[in-house]
Amino acid sequence: MKKVLMMMLADCPHCKRANQMIEELQSENPKYAAIEIQREDEEKNTALADSLDYYYVPCFFVDGEKLMEGVPSKEKIEMVLQAACEKEER
Repeated sequence: MKKVLMMMLADCPHCKRANQMIEELQSENPKYAAIEIQREDEEKNTALADSLDYYYVPCFFVDGEKLMEGVPSKEKIEMVLQAACEKEER
């Protein structure tokens, strides 16, 4: 599994919806349930937030590559989870 980082804000309604979508997708698909998502609040981890190139939350990085930013949809979240499941190139 690839590493997934979710930059978020605790009070952000889009972040809350993204988390609900993640839970739905993980309950529907066992391979998604195995994915660990590191959730970081940009207000609490400002050093990490400042080191990354993004403007909107939620923002998802898979192995350091930004894959989704801003208003979530179930399709966009599933794309992130699918990318996390892909085998790493050797």
